[in-house]
Amino acid sequence: MTEAAGEPKKEEAHDFRRLHSYPLIRHSDMNEEMRTEAMELCVTACEKFATNNETAARMVKESMDKKFGSSWHAVVGEGFGFEITHEVKNLLYMFFGGEKAIIVWKCS
Repeated sequence: MTEAAGEPKKEEAHDFRRLHSYPLIRHSDMNEEMRTEAMELCVTACEKFATNNETAARMVKESMDKKFGSSWHAVVGEGFGFEITHEVKNLLYMFFGGEKAIIVWKCS
């Protein structure tokens, strides 16, 4: 049996998902401790609420507010653009699971 042109083999599709299942930090100016904690929180929220980006963002925002003080904002989704003003040393922009992007920032 031959495969149709342009369709990836099953092994290749599986490798693509495995390759992009780790968090990829695109930009961050947080200190290392805060960055690690925020990244782990984002991964947990995205895994727990894989089909509901709004709930994942709410979990990230509320957890960051409790841990690091108020005025945190979070966006979780695919295919969005942004232009923000943030406090220095309080920004994390990352990807998780391939196409899902997460941005977390503080602005009071």
